[in-house]
Amino acid sequence: MKRDGETFEPAGSRLTRPGFWSALPERWTSDVEETLVCCQVRQETHDVKSFFFTSPESRAFAFEPGQFVTLELEIDGETVNRCYTISSAPTRPHTISITVKRVPGGKVSNWLHDHLQAGTAMRVLGPAGEFTCARHPAGKYLFLSAGSGITPLMSMSRAHHELNEDRDIVFVHSARTPDDIVFARELDLIAANQVNFRTSFVCERVGARTNWPGITGFLTLPLLKLTAPDFMEREIFTCGPAPYMKAVRDLLDEAGFDRSRYHEERFSFDTPAESAAQALSEAAHDTARTAPDGTPQTVARFAVTFAKSRRDIECGSDQPVLDAARQAGVRLPASCTQGMCGTCKVKLVSGQVDMKHNGGIRQREIDQGMVLLCCSKPLSDLIIDK
Repeated sequence: MKRDGETFEPAGSRLTRPGFWSALPERWTSDVEETLVCCQVRQETHDVKSFFFTSPESRAFAFEPGQFVTLELEIDGETVNRCYTISSAPTRPHTISITVKRVPGGKVSNWLHDHLQAGTAMRVLGPAGEFTCARHPAGKYLFLSAGSGITPLMSMSRAHHELNEDRDIVFVHSARTPDDIVFARELDLIAANQVNFRTSFVCERVGARTNWPGITGFLTLPLLKLTAPDFMEREIFTCGPAPYMKAVRDLLDEAGFDRSRYHEERFSFDTPAESAAQALSEAAHDTARTAPDGTPQTVARFAVTFAKSRRDIECGSDQPVLDAARQAGVRLPASCTQGMCGTCKVKLVSGQVDMKHNGGIRQREIDQGMVLLCCSKPLSDLIIDK
């Protein structure tokens, strides 16, 4: 094989040199390049796939392990946004991956499993999120995950492994059966390479693998003390279904664990029926607001300026800013649209909003001028740092 300028000539054929072999690539941002291309689909388990993406312009991905991206999809004529944690590590910057479990009846997960293939272009926003060990350096970590909640913790584990940081990490993953353990072989490889990286798998039942030598049942406080005897000294990161994370919080509270060293991430946007009914009632009240004398109240209109993208729109006092932005064609990251996930969090440079959130923003962030656009209605003209 001999080199000829920008090409190689193996066995008489000419291949174009990939862009990432040239000088250090420019960093990818969704503001500059909103579309990525799927370059590989990998079957992880019977109902879990990993989807790998690359930048058409050969840009490199920079993110913190544990962060997520938002996919913008067109499904059955409807625009759908959905958050997925990045499962790859930032130490491999030329591709980025998400790992998705097929959920029965899940609109997006089933579409991805059935339709997304190598060569498919996809609109992607991000990365974003604060669930990352990069912002909470510690000498010892405990990673607790269940099901597809393994993905952000896998990104963190891969990053430490590929940086040759033999950090003291205990990774306890819960699955339905041994065949449902995502990344099982790779986690075993990391444990073999890193002296201080230890894994423990907890399976609800053995399933078809009757010779399973591991733990069966559910994560309990005695089991946690057995697998990580010093867990009280560790920085804990947890991700999984809501019932699993509640169980983890309960057992940590029972042990007296310091919650300031506990971090969790979830993308479960199901609203209880009672809360949903209340939200619909409030929405109906807002749109049919009347003055004290019973006459219809005029809806005020306010100017909203997006400083970085230099877009100006108009938004009524009865409408969330996110809805007005979408109607005006302004692309903004969003997912749950219920004030829960924090995807649409932005800095409010000036102006006032009426924000009714459901836990997707912290009080300290509100004190710093952050707002969630999906649940914020303008009370004045606004300037937004976006």
